[in-house]
Amino acid sequence: MQAAVRLWGPVVAWAVLIFVLSSIPGLGTGLGTWDVVLRKIAHAAEYAILAALLVRALRQPGWAVVLAIAYSISDEVHQSFVSGRHGSPVDVGIDAVGVMVGALLAARRWS
Repeated sequence: MQAAVRLWGPVVAWAVLIFVLSSIPGLGTGLGTWDVVLRKIAHAAEYAILAALLVRALRQPGWAVVLAIAYSISDEVHQSFVSGRHGSPVDVGIDAVGVMVGALLAARRWS
């Protein structure tokens, strides 16, 4: 039981954080173009971390990639129901790049 909590607790906590951030209406900094660039970098980074945590929990990078991208898709669907937000296939693509980077880096360490 302790091993499951140690491995899966961070995955669940990170997924909840992503969900909470996606629930905030109109997340923007007002920095114009920089706002878009910074948000896209944040997308890739948050999904790189999710993928790394999944690799750590599963020890199977392929499944970690599948699950992280599936979560990204569900997150974009979720955002389509949040006022001031919208789901974007482009964001799923950006998330997928982050997932691949995170999974590759984590696989070198944990699989």
